Amino acid sequence: MTAFAPDWLYLREPADAAARATELLEPLREQLPPGGELVVRDLGCGTGSLGRWLAARLPGTQRWILHDHDTDLLTHARGSLPATALDGSPVTAVAEQRDITALRAADLAGTSLVTASALLDLLTEAEVTALATAIVEAGCAALFVLSVTGRVDLSPADPLDDEVTAAFNAHQRRTTGGRQLLGPDAVDVAAAAFRRLGATVVRAGSAWQLGPDEAELQRQWLEGWVGAAVEQRPDLRPAADGYLRRRLDLAQAGELHAVVQHGDLLVLPPSSGAVA
Repeated sequence: MTAFAPDWLYLREPADAAARATELLEPLREQLPPGGELVVRDLGCGTGSLGRWLAARLPGTQRWILHDHDTDLLTHARGSLPATALDGSPVTAVAEQRDITALRAADLAGTSLVTASALLDLLTEAEVTALATAIVEAGCAALFVLSVTGRVDLSPADPLDDEVTAAFNAHQRRTTGGRQLLGPDAVDVAAAAFRRLGATVVRAGSAWQLGPDEAELQRQWLEGWVGAAVEQRPDLRPAADGYLRRRLDLAQAGELHAVVQHGDLLVLPPSSGAVA
């Protein structure tokens, strides 16, 4: 799995929080069992951004089990969740270093909710299918947020926008270490997998809206976005170097606006009786 620096994860946290689809929270709250302890497993938790955002928006006593392969990120995450839930109930967290692609239904026994942020696009179709099977067989709900969908809208427009976007999306779908990543196809593939298993799936958009107030995030995102495009298509480098300079100049001048589309999925188990 891809490793991300804590500084990047903290930088993007406000944009992530603003983008998440809050309309999925009410049907999620209605699905969660009343009373008792809510057990939440956060897959690929990073610094704990999703837990910091979600724990205070859910009621009841909560025990978060934070999964990541990076021990440094787990250390950041474990101590960062809010102490209390939406209704003042206590929130606790433990960390578990493990391969999340190997989770099966037995590993999720007793889990109320599985969550993940910016994860699905880093998985393969087989891994997503196996994860969906584990979640449905375990009978728990799931909330997957901020998976890339492949669309970026930049203003003002540039003639190279579409070509860079296409190269970046191809990079997201690359084969690495023998694994073909889903990239922008992840939300569609995951939704189909859950529906085949009888679960209810509710989808919502969750776009980053990056304006002049997010200049540093714009800069780092642009450098990574264009860099990935050039890695996928080295022939783009001469044109991409000039493109990146133009885009960074606009960002520094406070004249660049970027909308980076993502998708969120709420998954309710087959027994919930909810309507998609």
